[in-house]
Amino acid sequence: MPNIAAFIFTKICLALDSRHRTLDSINSIVDFTSITSLHDMPFMIAVESLPLRLDFPAWFALPYLFIIGAMIGSFLNVCIYRIPTQDRFLDQLKSLSNRPSHCPRCGTNIRWFDNVPIFGWLKLRGRCRQCRMRISPRYPLIEFFNGCLWVLVFCMEVPLGMYTHLSDSCVYSDIGPQAFPGLGPLSPEWFVIIRFAFHLVLIEALLVASFIDFDLRIIPDGSTLPAMLFAIVCGLVIARVHLVPVWFQSPNMEQSFAIVTPDWVHPLLRGGAVPGWINLHPHLHGLAVSLAGLVVGGGLVWAVRLLGHFVLRREAMGFGDVILMGMIGAFLGWQATVIAFFIAAMCAILVVAVGFAWHGVQWLRGRPRTIDWMIPYGPYLSLGAVITILFWQPLFARTRHVFEMGVLLLPITLVMGIVFVVSLVLVQLAKRLLGISTDPPSPILWRPADQTWFFKGEHVDRHTCQWKTRDWDGCASGQGTIHAERWKQGNGGTQNWGGKRGL
Repeated sequence: MPNIAAFIFTKICLALDSRHRTLDSINSIVDFTSITSLHDMPFMIAVESLPLRLDFPAWFALPYLFIIGAMIGSFLNVCIYRIPTQDRFLDQLKSLSNRPSHCPRCGTNIRWFDNVPIFGWLKLRGRCRQCRMRISPRYPLIEFFNGCLWVLVFCMEVPLGMYTHLSDSCVYSDIGPQAFPGLGPLSPEWFVIIRFAFHLVLIEALLVASFIDFDLRIIPDGSTLPAMLFAIVCGLVIARVHLVPVWFQSPNMEQSFAIVTPDWVHPLLRGGAVPGWINLHPHLHGLAVSLAGLVVGGGLVWAVRLLGHFVLRREAMGFGDVILMGMIGAFLGWQATVIAFFIAAMCAILVVAVGFAWHGVQWLRGRPRTIDWMIPYGPYLSLGAVITILFWQPLFARTRHVFEMGVLLLPITLVMGIVFVVSLVLVQLAKRLLGISTDPPSPILWRPADQTWFFKGEHVDRHTCQWKTRDWDGCASGQGTIHAERWKQGNGGTQNWGGKRGL
């Protein structure tokens, strides 16, 4: 195994050493800093034909990726379990290193050979070695799923083989970093691998946030803010991990919309397809991509949250979803974040429709179940982001004309917001016509009757299920409830068999 790993590492280094040969041949064809039009065909042909020389066999690399992904999945299990146990952000991060993995019942530290991803759980047959407490099968499933994710994303983003090109990557676009601002000191091989690792960080953070949201209906800051900061720093330092530039528009905007727009708008419709400052200041542009994505992603969910609360008089989306979408925007940029948001909505509608169909079948079979109208939306936002990454080429090809509208996107966004509010109002009116209550749920209040009922339950005799009577403490001691009952009674306990108290 070490020899195989050394061979793979050597092949990668040899492939990445082709930087000067590849970029010198491309630079001899075109000057990257002089390109300002998306329709310069010689430039596009040159960039699209950038060859990749990652020619090591896939069957060598993929098993190692799966193993590393499963090991990272074991750490993700720790994050999913420990981060929600703390309220403050710093305490959430500190909880990850407080103590080694241990059994929650007996507190015994898990030995290293029992902590091997997937196989450790199988070896123990899903139980603690000491107290035989059952261990959820979700732990090895997350490890296996994460290993498969690593392999899938690598196969989609990093083309392998002798005759592959940069355009074979799933996140390729003709106006990507290889064109604006150009790869600079990076070879094409290093470029695809760095961006693959960059997207993996996002996917791992999304996995943690999604499972926490499924379990507790919350998205703690500890699962999103560190990754968001990482994306901003990488955008500034590397400057070539974005999907598309922060701003681009069709060069024919003025001709296309001159009739339907006022004269004072025409100067805003002029200019090159991509601003020239992107090539001159690549690091500032990388920072601008992350910040614009953060603002648009978080602002989009924040607007839905405010407008939904205004019309529905209840919380439409949680604040954790706002931070989650801001994190996605910091990684992918604002254009891809908008696409991911609408894909998430379609995925949620599909899942809810299947759930309603299932409840309908159960109702017809005479086994009706209560429907939970509140769904965790974070997992669907995460799913939308992953789908956007894996299918970026076809998605961007079908939506590119929308993002090329430049400043006209601002009034379009305003109109869409108005349509959203009107649609919510119409839904509320339809509910009232059908006799469905639209009143917000009343807050849960602790009334005097609840207090009386609580004390009644606290003083029920365990034998007769009626009011508590004085009995021998040995019964509770034999059942292991003596300390709990003494705490509920608010005293040191009663020894009725000898007539003395507090022994």
